[in-house]
Amino acid sequence: MSILINTISLVAAFCAMEIVAWASHKYIMHGFGWEIHKDHHVPHDGMFQRNDLFFLLFAIPAFLAVFYGASNGLTWLTSLGFGISAYGFCYFLVHDVFIHQRFPWFKRTDNAYFRAIRKAHKIHHKSQYKEDGECFGMLFVPFKYFREARQVN
Repeated sequence: MSILINTISLVAAFCAMEIVAWASHKYIMHGFGWEIHKDHHVPHDGMFQRNDLFFLLFAIPAFLAVFYGASNGLTWLTSLGFGISAYGFCYFLVHDVFIHQRFPWFKRTDNAYFRAIRKAHKIHHKSQYKEDGECFGMLFVPFKYFREARQVN
């Protein structure tokens, strides 16, 4: 039973993070945190941006959940922390590596889902301003971009 609860905790945390990431992107990064996030919306040189500090928004709670859960025998809380961390790793791979090509590991794909993710993110970056943004999520994109990407093949 413990394995089931831990698995559910991990998967639930991972899935919930898409909602948390969407909301924090829309209301924090494009809200009161815009001064930190705006360098992500303009061309820049260098590998790092002030925007990279936002990883702490997710990394600190994940670390605390793993540490506190492991220290107190709360395996479900540890699993929750690992679910948040797994989402963060996927975010890094999809957003920083695949979409923005900050690391030249994955350049091309014929996969409609990944083309849809790139298109939605491109639409998000169409605006270099705090307002008028759209497509704030990462893994779940509006169906219209998925349909467009599938029609390319």
